[in-house]
Amino acid sequence: MTRTLWGSTVGKKIVMAVTGLIMLSYLVVHMMGNLKIFFGAGEFNGYAHWLRTLGEPFLHYEWALWIFRVVLVAAVVLHGVSAYQLSRRDIAARPVSYARKKRRASYATRTMRWGGVILGLFIVWHLLDLTTLTVNENAQAGHPYENVVATFDTWYGDVIYIVAMLALGLHIRHGFWSAAQTLGVGNAIRDRIFKTVANVLAAVLTLGFICVPVAVMTGVVS
Repeated sequence: MTRTLWGSTVGKKIVMAVTGLIMLSYLVVHMMGNLKIFFGAGEFNGYAHWLRTLGEPFLHYEWALWIFRVVLVAAVVLHGVSAYQLSRRDIAARPVSYARKKRRASYATRTMRWGGVILGLFIVWHLLDLTTLTVNENAQAGHPYENVVATFDTWYGDVIYIVAMLALGLHIRHGFWSAAQTLGVGNAIRDRIFKTVANVLAAVLTLGFICVPVAVMTGVVS
């Protein structure tokens, strides 16, 4: 039964919808945590330390954080694999190009695939930048506030992050509504409601994430 569900187009769309909602929930929490940077180094570093001690003494140091990471990695992988396989099926279903290509409904719809690639590459860079500190030239282990400022003190750090967040906004705008359709919550009225929610979520998350590098660039956070 599980194999049949995974092997079907509907099953893959359900996997994409559920994993997308898991990642969206994480993004909301992550954005709220990022905004603590506006309250100073002590508040932001304290929040970062709390994440590592979450669940103690029942869980060991950083265990909760690693559980979240494993769940997120699994969600990203399943989401990406499902998207790729659905894309291949879509291409196989119409091997002959249309004489006249039809324009899709929106820019977000037309760029979902490239947006996913951009976000996948960004995740790798983001981990190397602020988790392993590999590409962050001025990183200081145990000083997350200072490391964020160090990243956004570089022009390339700002460009990479802002471009990725714009791609994220477009991805959420289309993806949230598509997930709602896949999970069977659509009708004429609810379609309008979910499209509005998708637009609001995309705007709030995009602005919420982008305001951090902008604050560093303008000296509001230093």
